[in-house]
Amino acid sequence: MKKIVLLFAITATLFACKDVDEDEVVTTNYNMTFNFTQNWDGEEITNPDYQTTVYTNANGEELTISKLDYLISNITFTDEDGEKTVIEGYNIMNARDGVNTQYSPSRKIPEGEYTVSFTFGFDDEDNIDGAYPELNSNPWSWGVPEMLGGGYHFMRLEGMFADNTGTQTPYLYHAIRAATVIGENPETEDTSFETELGTVTISQDTTIEIKMNVAEWFKNPNEWDLKELNSNLMMNAEAQRMISANGKSVFSLGTVE
Repeated sequence: MKKIVLLFAITATLFACKDVDEDEVVTTNYNMTFNFTQNWDGEEITNPDYQTTVYTNANGEELTISKLDYLISNITFTDEDGEKTVIEGYNIMNARDGVNTQYSPSRKIPEGEYTVSFTFGFDDEDNIDGAYPELNSNPWSWGVPEMLGGGYHFMRLEGMFADNTGTQTPYLYHAIRAATVIGENPETEDTSFETELGTVTISQDTTIEIKMNVAEWFKNPNEWDLKELNSNLMMNAEAQRMISANGKSVFSLGTVE
């Protein structure tokens, strides 16, 4: 009887110590929620600030904000081995009214440590004229005229500023793909950009804050002169290049919960 008990104990120990096949390892996937917030050099911008709060840009111009709509696409999680998990698609936000400022895609992300990035606007592969009917009609009317190459806006930032005489003057800071040739046979240059936010560790359902510092659109590396560049920016390829360059310092990683 003792031999039988001993044999059973040895067999149980062998099974307990058996290596787990790598194919049998279960990886848990988690839900992601993204909160998009806006600030002016750290001062939060909320609904009551629109058209009322006066901000001063890097060029010393006083301005208000009446509209801030923008689009991001293809949020990407890159693991330590360089493998990418891409949340395909886009999210378009009306910051003033808080529309779509919280984004919960259906795709889940495996647990692990990742660098998070996304594309501001649509890159050329996705920026196809008429591809997103929901963006071509109200309330967005987000399409770009064919003479400018078609496709879609990246951002509409609008408001008023005080010019040299103190007169309140409108500005239309619109970001699109740069139109290098305008007309019947337009030519374009991709001025979307990828922005890297930083590293996050995913071990549960996670909420990630993505912060936009609106002041940076007017600051770095191009100090923006609203007196010279306040409208018709969609017709100005060099202005679109400048907007794209400034946008690379606009976004940052906020709280991760």
